Amino acid sequence: MGQHHDWETVASAAMRVVPSPARLSAKQKAAVIVRLLLTQNVSPGIDRLSPQLQAELARTMAGLGPISRATLAEVVQEFTSDLDAMALTAPHGLSAALALLEPHISPQTRDGLRAEAEAGDQVDPWTRLNTIEIVRLRPLLMSESAEVGAILLSKLGVTKAAALLADLPAARGEVIAHAMALTATVTPGMVARIGEHLLMQLRAAPQSSFQASPVDRVGAILNAVNAGLRDTLLGGLDVRDAHFAAEVRRAIFTFQHIPKRVEPADVPKILRRVDAAIVTRAIAAGMDTATITVEFLLENMSRRLAEQIRGEAETMGKIRPEEAEAAMGAIVFAIRSLEEEGEIRLIPPDT
Repeated sequence: MGQHHDWETVASAAMRVVPSPARLSAKQKAAVIVRLLLTQNVSPGIDRLSPQLQAELARTMAGLGPISRATLAEVVQEFTSDLDAMALTAPHGLSAALALLEPHISPQTRDGLRAEAEAGDQVDPWTRLNTIEIVRLRPLLMSESAEVGAILLSKLGVTKAAALLADLPAARGEVIAHAMALTATVTPGMVARIGEHLLMQLRAAPQSSFQASPVDRVGAILNAVNAGLRDTLLGGLDVRDAHFAAEVRRAIFTFQHIPKRVEPADVPKILRRVDAAIVTRAIAAGMDTATITVEFLLENMSRRLAEQIRGEAETMGKIRPEEAEAAMGAIVFAIRSLEEEGEIRLIPPDT
């Protein structure tokens, strides 16, 4: 009997030391799940919360104390049960909904919703700024101080920051890059206020009906017309607005610009986009009118292919002007298409 009594005592003691799950609030349970995800190196998307919610989460997590296995198991089971019961999730906030719908709605609706989202979504301003396209962020880097520009680049993703920096005039880019050395002591509160200020600047800026600038739009049109009409129109622009005409000339890309704007390594990729007969015709036409471009293209393809194209081009004789222009235009069109697709990057035009 005494031995039986001892086993009952041990079992009773064991039951007393095994803790039952603690009762946690919804906020505490959320903090437990976040803490668990972080231990597994999984990002729970905290940066998409407003600064107030981020701070509240940190305070809740700081007050959790030790979490027993029983408590953790119960919280995880409840969390996974909720996930299993969830059939569909809606976008969180108007910005997320707009990102989902943008390809399917009109530009007017898009711009109106974008302004509404920027004004009403209570999220970290830097999270919102990271979703804004480069063409809208670039003016901020030109108009704000170099220090603000440095903070903007520092808070953006590396890929977007690099694209923005590469798109700036060299002198401005150097100033902003150097200003990064002055941002080490900027407080988090100041960074948050700068983010809010930049968002306000974007809200105040009028929305354009066109994605491309006037210079780029005129340049694209003049790229597509024949050389005689292009020269006539540029001459008229010179008389009306010499500065605008100069900018348009920088935006124009023709067959003659290829050696200065195309990376040699990209030539094979470009020529694969164009029918071989058209490439040969363009080379034949350019032997008299664009010898530098012709040699650049031939030097940056395989020797065997270059010899074949050169031989065929030399036997073609005189190419009619309209055929020559069409063939050269096909190569230029291939270059522009690859650039728009992000497959190649053109060398910036000389300033």
